[in-house]
Amino acid sequence: MIRCVLNTNVIVAGLRSPTGASAALIGQALDREFTLLVSLPLALEYEAACCEPGQRLASGLDEEEVRTVIAALCAVAEPVTAHFLWRPQLRDPADEMVLDSAVNGRADALVTFNRRDFSGVVERFGMAILSPREALGRIRS
Repeated sequence: MIRCVLNTNVIVAGLRSPTGASAALIGQALDREFTLLVSLPLALEYEAACCEPGQRLASGLDEEEVRTVIAALCAVAEPVTAHFLWRPQLRDPADEMVLDSAVNGRADALVTFNRRDFSGVVERFGMAILSPREALGRIRS
C-alpha cells in the first residue's frame, strides 16, 4: 500500500471541488485505500487553512464541517512524529513541515500542486512527487 503525505493545497482543493482528483484522494484516504501520513503540525495547518473564511465560502462548509473532515482524516492517518527536522531544504519555509512529515513518515510520495517547490528535494529522500491525478493512478494500480 502506497504511503502518502498530502500537501495542504490538496486538502483545500478537495474541499473546494468535490468532483476533482483531490476530493477523490480525500475519499480514498478515508476508505484507507492508501496510507495517509500526517504529523500534528501538518494537521493543524490543514485545519487553519481550510477554516479561513474565504476557503469556507468557496467550499460551502462551515467550521464544524471542516473540522469534522480534518478529524476524520486524522483518525485514519498514520501519525508521524518528527524525529529529525530536515530544515532548511525548501524555498518556502511553510512547506518544510510537509517535507518533514514525508521524510519522517517514510512516504513513498508527496502529493502536491506545487511540484516545482519540492522538485529536486524529495527525490533525494527516495520518494516521488505527484499531482493528485498521478497519485490516484498509482493508488488504483
